[in-house]
Amino acid sequence: MSDVLVITGGASGMGNSVAKEADDSYTLVLADLPGEKLDAAVQELKDAGRDAHGFGCDVTNAQNVYDLSQFAQSLGEVKALVHAAGVSPHLASAEKIFEINACGTVNINEAFAAVMKEGAAIVNVASMSAYMAPEDRIPYAMFETVEHGVQALKEAGLAMLAQVPEEQKGGLAGMSYMFSKVFVRWYTRTTALVLGKKGIRVVSVSPGTIDTPMGRAEGKDAADLGMMSALGRLGQPEELARVMLFLASDKASYLTGFDVLVDGGTIAALEAQRKNA
Repeated sequence: MSDVLVITGGASGMGNSVAKEADDSYTLVLADLPGEKLDAAVQELKDAGRDAHGFGCDVTNAQNVYDLSQFAQSLGEVKALVHAAGVSPHLASAEKIFEINACGTVNINEAFAAVMKEGAAIVNVASMSAYMAPEDRIPYAMFETVEHGVQALKEAGLAMLAQVPEEQKGGLAGMSYMFSKVFVRWYTRTTALVLGKKGIRVVSVSPGTIDTPMGRAEGKDAADLGMMSALGRLGQPEELARVMLFLASDKASYLTGFDVLVDGGTIAALEAQRKNA
């Protein structure tokens, strides 16, 4: 049986680019919301001669995610997981953003850690926005509620959002996105310490502004951030996919508990701008 690569959010954007860039030796499992987009993405890979399978999955549904892990395991050894499923501020409410980005990451990591063997790797997708969060405002106590389960995390996250003053509600979705992605980085480090004992690596990637449908939906402000980067352009999804596939491969076998910022130098440019202001 071949090695299995599971990609959440695999029907489009960065996730789909990972599938297209992946080595031919992998059996591919694309997980995304069920529908024509997922079916078309899988068929395109099959037409290209790839061993590809689709699985309709809502990452906020723990049973759904468990079923995904069992399906992937039935195809071979689950060697790598790229968790690219997520939503940005213009696509969902603050509450839904936190549930998908933070709680969904916990569901996915827990389910696949249970079926992975030594030498496997999990790559979670965070965001460069996590580097913009003021350190003294990061709600680490809320993050730590995950020790009591994903439901406890969800309740704590929604309670935090409910306490935001009315005059700040306009930026609530952006705040939820930022903190959910800080959580992904924090959770990756925390989980790596536990799963390292089983020989499983866990890393995260923080993309900058990437030229995907989701990235374009963020509008001019996001595009301007990309253009002010050190490279002066937006990132292409295949550029990010190659980094994620390297991190998931045995070539990165001593890298775990770490976040890789793939933003074309955007954060570096912002820090220089603040320093020179």
